[in-house]
Amino acid sequence: MARTVKRAYKYRFHPTPEQACELARTFGCVRLVYNKALEERTRAYTLEGRRVCYVESSAALTQWKKTPELAFLGEVSSVPLQQALRHLQAAFANFFARRAKYPAFKSRKKSRASAEYTRSAFRWRDGRLWLAKMDAPLDIVWSRPLPQGARPSTVTVSKDAAGRWFVSLLVEETITPLAPVDAQVGVDAGLTSLLTLSRPVDGLTDEDGKVANPRYERADRRRLAKAQRTLARKAKGSANRAKARRRVARVYARITDRRRDFLHKLSTRLVRENQTVVIEDLTVRTMVRNHSLARAISDASWRELRSMLEYKTRWYGRELLVVDRWFPSSKLCSACCTLQESMPLNVRTWECACGAVHDRDVNAAKNILAAGLAER
Repeated sequence: MARTVKRAYKYRFHPTPEQACELARTFGCVRLVYNKALEERTRAYTLEGRRVCYVESSAALTQWKKTPELAFLGEVSSVPLQQALRHLQAAFANFFARRAKYPAFKSRKKSRASAEYTRSAFRWRDGRLWLAKMDAPLDIVWSRPLPQGARPSTVTVSKDAAGRWFVSLLVEETITPLAPVDAQVGVDAGLTSLLTLSRPVDGLTDEDGKVANPRYERADRRRLAKAQRTLARKAKGSANRAKARRRVARVYARITDRRRDFLHKLSTRLVRENQTVVIEDLTVRTMVRNHSLARAISDASWRELRSMLEYKTRWYGRELLVVDRWFPSSKLCSACCTLQESMPLNVRTWECACGAVHDRDVNAAKNILAAGLAER
């Protein structure tokens, strides 16, 4: 059965100098309102023991605009400022529900510069987008088309550390599930090979079922180190240091973009060709505490791959099963189910008492598949 989902389409755009100036002012006002509202909420809870709701923060914003010091808040669109307060309300809701840490202040240098516009603050006509306070439409690079007849409900404009401008259009899209297939696959994550599948797949894995790890961060490590050395030599606060910082950011952006593109193609292939995908519940946050492997684990980006598999299987009518992190997938013989006493990381192949010779990762993938299907 087809289902309607909310899906964001992200594009690059090239603002005019006037648009760039207006958006920069809006970003600064959004950050200021968020931080000031957070400060007021913290003060009220610390000194008075009471919680401040969104309605109170919105009323306070109206009063801030009437003061001489903050009158400039009225010069930008009010919608992104209200959305900042809604985001803060959601952050506190997650905190009190113990789903997240206490909200943090936004930094001009470290936080993402962004502003969110709802339908009352933008105009969409014939594939062209006008934002509030702007006379000309955004010059968007349409790298892929929007769904036929789709109209954005929310528009988010952002600028990354590399100086690139992006606009994200949230639309409702009807997605038809894929036709059912009989194939099932177990997935074991690793570092030498990014993934090991319980069975080989033509064009995706080698003959053992292993997906090569592209190691994008390692491939650009020399370029990144050179850019960082150049940055370190620049005087703090100088224009040359700002340029050098953008060069470093561009290298990071290249690494991130290539990695995300690879993970999207990999996850889509797994979802399209398998009715059931079984993965292991890895605690990446704990694993990166190993300083010897933290860089390689971060480069592998297992958590992002899992996130992609979660929403793509949900969209396309597939099934994603997650095996408990304590399941001994590497120590269990997939042929006779005998559990070995120990299995050090340096042991890549081993022979069971039943005579079966196992590749460590392939055996783990087969066990993960069997365990996931058994726990349905």
